[in-house]
Amino acid sequence: MPKYARPPVPPIEMPPARTVRVPDRGELFLRDSGGAGPAVMLLHGWMADADLNWCGAYEDLAAAGYRVLAIDHRGHGRGLRQLSDFRLTDCAADAAAALRQLAATPALVVGYSMGGAIAQLMVRDHPEVVAGMVLSGTAQHWQDPRTRRAFKALGVLGLILSVAPRATWSAGLRRAGLRDSPETAWVLSEMMRHSARDIAEAGRELGRFDSRPWLRPLPMPAAVVLTTRDELVAPEKQRQLAAALQAPVFEAPISHLEITTEGAAYNPALLQALAAVGGRQAVAA
Repeated sequence: MPKYARPPVPPIEMPPARTVRVPDRGELFLRDSGGAGPAVMLLHGWMADADLNWCGAYEDLAAAGYRVLAIDHRGHGRGLRQLSDFRLTDCAADAAAALRQLAATPALVVGYSMGGAIAQLMVRDHPEVVAGMVLSGTAQHWQDPRTRRAFKALGVLGLILSVAPRATWSAGLRRAGLRDSPETAWVLSEMMRHSARDIAEAGRELGRFDSRPWLRPLPMPAAVVLTTRDELVAPEKQRQLAAALQAPVFEAPISHLEITTEGAAYNPALLQALAAVGGRQAVAA
């Protein structure tokens, strides 16, 4: 059987999918578990989509009594394919518009990696839709020299993905140590949904993002879930983010990409953080 040629069957049953039509924005793809519990909007990271980032947390969050909402950002997965350039501020506006359209405001917002930058922009630009914020595996900026050098190669990445998306993503999965399996086939199929142009521009946007001039302690509660073995977003940068917000820190002993596979290690810290910002404390405990 050719490499990663298995049927792309999701490894778990995902929350129901729905399309939210926003007249001035377009059709937004979300997962929505439903229910009457507090709404939690999950914002995924770069090169992922809602399912790739959060499939390991869906079940535990729903079991804790939350209404789980998870959006695919522009150019990622089933997200919008806009005609203009990718902008993090547009992703923040999309998530806020979805919450308004669903009458789910104010919601608890959880941002991972790039989703953490989007969450910060939601609080800055759309504070009325946010009841509390949890940031994880993310930072106030990616301006350090090492990261900036890496981002300079993103134009080449976008070109390669445009020409040979399957081969490029497959090579990346092999470098990450993922062997041919039903789960890997599903991961590859999800990554091939991405827009190559938007993926490259999203990386450049992260290189430009810097919330240090404006991020302060918030009028709503905030918490940080620190990924202690993170090789992509240094734990020290995550602690600096928590200090800027004067937010409590809950530690999860995982690396950056283990959020999907190590839910048993990550989800307890996430539930504690959600309780700290006003979630279901009794259920989470």
